[in-house]
Amino acid sequence: MSGPQEAEGRHARPDGREAAGLGQEALFAEPRGARRPPARRVVLLTGPSGSGKTSMVRRLGLPVLALDDFYRDGDEPGLPHRFGIVDWDDPGSWDAGRALDALERLCREGEADVPVYDIPTSRRTGTVHLSVGTAPVVLAEGIFAADLVAACRERSLLADAICLQRPAAVTFTFRLLRDLAEARKPPHVLVRRGLGLARAEPALRQRWTSLGCRPLAPADAEAAVRALL
Repeated sequence: MSGPQEAEGRHARPDGREAAGLGQEALFAEPRGARRPPARRVVLLTGPSGSGKTSMVRRLGLPVLALDDFYRDGDEPGLPHRFGIVDWDDPGSWDAGRALDALERLCREGEADVPVYDIPTSRRTGTVHLSVGTAPVVLAEGIFAADLVAACRERSLLADAICLQRPAAVTFTFRLLRDLAEARKPPHVLVRRGLGLARAEPALRQRWTSLGCRPLAPADAEAAVRALL
């Protein structure tokens, strides 16, 4: 029969046996594989191509993960097509799982290896090591950001999810000027694609808001992110 002092040195194990000499720290140690609370959170920023996402990110000066770098290579089998080319506005052209994993590493560990994507040639050209330092917020910018809202919320990573909104004619003009300047695709393709995107813009906005993004004008969106800091 164990005496009081001997019993105090034992603790029950989950398998019903006892282990002597285990302290309080061992009893309540974090289980292996458990997720640590994130050191920082993410703001997901989406909107039509040409709505001002990149410009806003530059003004904020915060660490940013460019979600466009997670596009799939243009010759990968099974990519969706539209306008006679790969439909780069379809989520099927994009690697959501890899983007989410990178975001989680940035939030919890402060660094991650991320792909570098060349839009004119439609393929990944390398990898870069991204470090966010001590910033409390990471921006994730791209037209597919809304597709990550539910998963980021589930992993306790989400600070905010915003959809930029501008008049469709303004978005069309800015998008076309940018794409022509960067020679992203042949001019006739860019014009045809731009007109198609302008027609589809209301449905896109509805989809993004249904996935959890709140629509804001660029100035209001910038103020909302600054308030998080």
